[in-house]
Amino acid sequence: MTNRREFIVQLSLGTGALAATQAMAAGPMLAESDAQATALGYKADATKTDVKKFPKYAAGQACKNCQLYQGKATDAAGGCPLFAGKQVAGPGWCSAYAKKA
Repeated sequence: MTNRREFIVQLSLGTGALAATQAMAAGPMLAESDAQATALGYKADATKTDVKKFPKYAAGQACKNCQLYQGKATDAAGGCPLFAGKQVAGPGWCSAYAKKA
């Protein structure tokens, strides 16, 4: 059985890891001019997607309903593993879009 000291150490380590994860998720907003964003056709407003260049886009697709989006559907922005350390706009879109199951 663990003693009180070990429990407090484990609790503080867990709390620190959780805080670090939350800080990473709340990074700066992704700029459409970012090299990775440009390569994937990212737009902060999905309705401004160039459908000739990205014919895969369909009305209603947005980051907030993509499998990769790490925020809630109601969040204005959230993390995306494709753009590590940066947030994407909930109503945004990129060519890596994959509908949530």
